[in-house]
Formats: sequence, C-alpha cells, structure tokens
Amino acid sequence: MVIIDIEREDYSVDKDDLKAADYLYDKNPLARLFGIRIGYNVAVSFCGNMEPVSE
Repeated sequence: MVIIDIEREDYSVDKDDLKAADYLYDKNPLARLFGIRIGYNVAVSFCGNMEPVSE
C-alpha cells in the first residue's frame, strides 16, 4: 500500500495500510490521506476477488 498525505505531499509505503496511515497521522494528526494498493486498481475489495492490473 502507498498512502499519500495530499496536503503535505508526504507518503508512506507498507504491506499494512493502517501502519502506513498511522505513520503519516503521527506526523500530521489532521492529514487528509489517499491510499492505493500497488499493482491493483483498488485498495480493498468488500465482495469478490482482487485481480492485479494486467498490461
């Protein structure tokens, strides 16, 4: 996962999205974050399977 603080242009990369977000929230408790799973079209799936992006 890559999580981006869209206001400060800072980012964090981690296998666990919550750890990556917590890292940025520790630096800026009011951060506005955007996240995406690297290699996929979506970050999470509530129903169904996640398939990697094919080229």
